[in-house]
Amino acid sequence: MNNIDKQYQQLLQDILDYGVEKKDRTGTGTKSIFGYTIRHNMKEGFPLLTTKKMAWKTMVTELLWFLRGDTNIKYLVENGCHIWDGDAWVNYKRKVLDKFIKDTTISGHAITNQQDFINKIKTDDKFAREWGNLGPIYGKQWRNWDGKLNGGDDVYIDQIQNLINELKTNPDSRRLMVSAWNVGELDQMVLPPCHYGFQVYTRELSHTERYWLYNKISGDRCTPNCYTEEDFNKHNIPTRAISLMWNQRSVDTFLGLPFNIASYALLLEILAKAVQMIPDQLIGSLGDVHLYSNHIEQAKEQIQREPYELPTLKMNPIFLANLEHKGLDEAINGQVNFEVEGYQSHPSIKAPLSN
Repeated sequence: MNNIDKQYQQLLQDILDYGVEKKDRTGTGTKSIFGYTIRHNMKEGFPLLTTKKMAWKTMVTELLWFLRGDTNIKYLVENGCHIWDGDAWVNYKRKVLDKFIKDTTISGHAITNQQDFINKIKTDDKFAREWGNLGPIYGKQWRNWDGKLNGGDDVYIDQIQNLINELKTNPDSRRLMVSAWNVGELDQMVLPPCHYGFQVYTRELSHTERYWLYNKISGDRCTPNCYTEEDFNKHNIPTRAISLMWNQRSVDTFLGLPFNIASYALLLEILAKAVQMIPDQLIGSLGDVHLYSNHIEQAKEQIQREPYELPTLKMNPIFLANLEHKGLDEAINGQVNFEVEGYQSHPSIKAPLSN
């Protein structure tokens, strides 16, 4: 079953039908609607859209970059992920190149195109440290939020690790949240967070649900009444399901949202493994949902495509072992941690990125 592609296609159609034309900071122009929710049951498969080919490795690399607490694009470009190149280049252009062009008395040399800029990031560590850094964006806020104690001293908060700890000790808490919207640091970011926070929710699995999980590994055809909760516990059958809802203020629906869906689905899978729960519902709560004016024809093409069945996610056993015994930071340093099996899709659809 593939409802997520259908929901996404309906969203594209709703923007085309009901969206209003709005100006935006990039100068491109958009058709926009306000307020939309998408929901996916993770039992139906991994939500990697099939109505166009998705750059799986690029999406995984970006999520691991966030989870590393990294904010420098050097890691991304070294791993073939270029979705933040434009933001770093615009920052450099604004602070260096434009000033260099306007003031002919400035001596030295400024890089004049994005490709040379990215090559410099790859080959010059000093240059990368200065101009590859995007400011305190997602990774910084997720893993190293800069707060204050009552006495005024700095305290750095690892929100992801705190979330994992709380899930293990207080899974019914209504405070299972991570925020990237650090108001005091927004002006230091090359781009304020689009997906600015997420919340997780857990529930106890029913006896029948635990039975079906047990049945998958045992192949036993006995009915649920054959077993007790203690029987399931002996086989380490999870006792809870975990859901994730992310909040997004600004949604580049054609290029960005498919990545956001898959990225938060993968994050949900990782969190579930870290706390021995089962992924349940993935929910996107979306604010300004828009199509850029140069994505309209591409959206119309994607709407016409018939979805394929969703793939399944496979995690590297080494990743899972490290996640269980050594923790998240050790696990994400591994190689080829995630694969999608049975992924079939329509061809990719090219569209320009607005920075």
